[in-house]
Amino acid sequence: MVAESGRGCQRVPLRRNIRGRIARLDSGAMNAAAIPPVAAAASGGASLRRALAAGIRRVIERREHLDRINVFPVPDGDTGSNLAFTLGAVQRGMQQRRARGAAGLLRAAAEAAVDGARGNSGAILAQFLCGVGAGAGDAPRLTAPVLARAVALGAEQARGAVAEPREGTILSVIGAFAQALREHVADGRHDLRAAFAHALEAARAALSRTPQQLPALRRAGVVDAGAQGFVELLEGIADFLREGRRVRVADAAYVGEAGAIARAEAGDDRHRYCVECVVSGDALPREAILAALRALDGGSLVLAGTPARLRVHMHLDAPQRLYDALAAFGEVGAQKADDMHAQQHAATAAARVAVVVDSAADLPEAAIERYGIGVVPVRVGLGARDYLDKVAMSNAELYRRMRASPELPRTSQPPPGDFRRLFEVLLSHHRELVYVGISRALSGTFQAAESAARACGGRVHLFDSATASCGQGLYALLAAERAADGADAAAVLAALQAERGRVRTYAMVRELDYAVRGGRLPAWSLPLTRWLKLAPLLRASADGRLRFAGAAFGARAPERFAAWLAKRERGAAPRVLVGHCDNRAEAERLAASLRQRLALAETPAIVEVGAAIGAHAGPGTLVVGVAAGEG
Repeated sequence: MVAESGRGCQRVPLRRNIRGRIARLDSGAMNAAAIPPVAAAASGGASLRRALAAGIRRVIERREHLDRINVFPVPDGDTGSNLAFTLGAVQRGMQQRRARGAAGLLRAAAEAAVDGARGNSGAILAQFLCGVGAGAGDAPRLTAPVLARAVALGAEQARGAVAEPREGTILSVIGAFAQALREHVADGRHDLRAAFAHALEAARAALSRTPQQLPALRRAGVVDAGAQGFVELLEGIADFLREGRRVRVADAAYVGEAGAIARAEAGDDRHRYCVECVVSGDALPREAILAALRALDGGSLVLAGTPARLRVHMHLDAPQRLYDALAAFGEVGAQKADDMHAQQHAATAAARVAVVVDSAADLPEAAIERYGIGVVPVRVGLGARDYLDKVAMSNAELYRRMRASPELPRTSQPPPGDFRRLFEVLLSHHRELVYVGISRALSGTFQAAESAARACGGRVHLFDSATASCGQGLYALLAAERAADGADAAAVLAALQAERGRVRTYAMVRELDYAVRGGRLPAWSLPLTRWLKLAPLLRASADGRLRFAGAAFGARAPERFAAWLAKRERGAAPRVLVGHCDNRAEAERLAASLRQRLALAETPAIVEVGAAIGAHAGPGTLVVGVAAGEG
C-alpha cells in the first residue's frame, strides 16, 4: 500500500527510487535517511515491502498504548500485543518468502497473517490482508486502481469474517478507508500517494467517531483499540511513502486516559477464554464451520483465512468444545486459550511486578485470581490429539481419558511464542515481570521462557524453582505476595532466592504403570510394589528430579505418608500445599493428618494436579509442597 500526502512531495523516477536504493538496505532493514519518497504512479514489491515494514514498526512501538485503551469487546488489555504479534508474523513472512511483485508480496503477507494472527483484531486484520492479496490479482505493481480494488475486497472479506460485526470497531475504519479509495479513483484521480493520503484522512475521521458508535468506548473516553491500531499501520505506511523514513511516534489526538480499562464496562464479559486455533483441510466448508461454532454459544467469533487454512477466534468458557467441533472438518493446530479474566485483573492491578508460571505449578485457583498470576499451559497429548493443560479439559476428564487410553500420555513444552505473548500483554500494565518456572532439569519449558524473555528488553526476570507441582506453586505464591506488597522485581527475586532449599516437594505414587511404561522406573518395581501393596514415596532432589525416598503401604497409606513426611519437616510450623491426581478423598485424609502432625493453624489447601505432572506420575498420585517455617 502506498500513498502521497500532497504536501511538498517531490516526484522521483521509479527506477532510481526503487532499484537504485535497494543496495543501501542492510539485510532488508530501512536506511531511514537515504530512502526518498515513493513514486506517485505505482509501487513494486520492494518499496511496498519497506512501506509495510514501516507501518508494522509503528504498531509495535504503540503496542502498550493500544493495550491500555482496549475496552471492547472485552477490557482484557491485549489488543496492542495481539496486533503486534500478528504483524510481527507478517514481517517475518515477508522476509522469509521472497515474493515477486506487489501482488505476490501481499499474498505472502496474508498467509503469514493467518498463521500468526492473535486476538479478535488480529484475525480480522488477517482476513483483510487475505482479501487485499486476492484483490491485487497478479499485478506486479500497485497502482491506485489496483489498490482501491484490493482494499475493497479486503474490507468486504474482513466484515464477512466476523459472525456479528459491530460499527465503531476496526471494521468501520477499514470500511471508511476502502470507500475513500474507491471514490478517489472513481473521480479519475490515479495519483497513488494522493489516493492513499485521502483515504487515510477518512480512516482518521472514522476512528474519531468510534466512541459515538460504541457506548463502552464513550464511557471509557477512548477510541477503539483495534481501529486505532489499523490507523497506526496506515500512518506508518504514509510516513514512509511521504518522507522515506519514520518520524517519532506521537500520541494520537484522542487517546483517553491510561486507566480506561478500570472504568470500562465489557461488551462481552460472559466468557472466560479467548480461544484460537488453525484448522487445515481441503475445501473447508466455511458456512458449515460457522454453523457448528455458533451452536457453541460463544462470542466474538471470527473466521479468517482461505478454503485450505482458517484461523478461528472465539470467546468461550470451554476451549476444548471449539477444538472438538473443528476436528470434524480438518486438522486442528496452533491451539491457544487466554484467560481474559486474569488479563482484566492484570490490566487493573496496581502492582509494579506481574508474576507468571507455567501450568506445571499447582496452586489454588483462588490465589491465581486474587493475584492475577499469569499461566502458560504446557501441551499434553492423548492418542492423536493435543490439549492445553488445565484449559482444554478438566483434570478429572484428563485422568478419565488417561485410564481409558491404551497409549501413554505425552507432554511437551509451550512454544516461546506463548510466553512472549503473555509477557508482552502483562508488561503493558506492569513495569516488570517475574516468571517462576518448572525445573530446567525436568522440562524444556524454562528454556522456552528464556527465549521469549530475550525479546522483552530486560523487563522479564526468570526464577528456576528447581521443582514442580506444589513446590513450584509455593514459590509462585511467595512471589505474588511480595509483588502485591509493592516490591520491585529485584526484591521479589531476592525473596525467592532466600527460600531456595527451604521449599521441598514430596509425592506418593499410587499407580506405577505410567512411570514404568514411560521408562522412568525399572520394570521390576511394578510387580514388586503390587505384591507388597506399597506406594512409593518420592522427594524432589536438588536438581528438581523426583527420587525414591521411602514407601507407604496398606489402607492407611495417606496417614503413613504424613507421618513419614513430618519426621523430615520438624521445626516451626511450615506452609503446606497438598495436591492430588484425581484422588480427592485421600488428599483430604493426607491434609488432615499433616495439620495434626505439623501443628498447622489450619488444614492445608488442596489443589488438583495437572497433566504436566499427572501424565508421568499417573492417576491417584498425591503431592505435597512444603515451605519450611522460621525458627
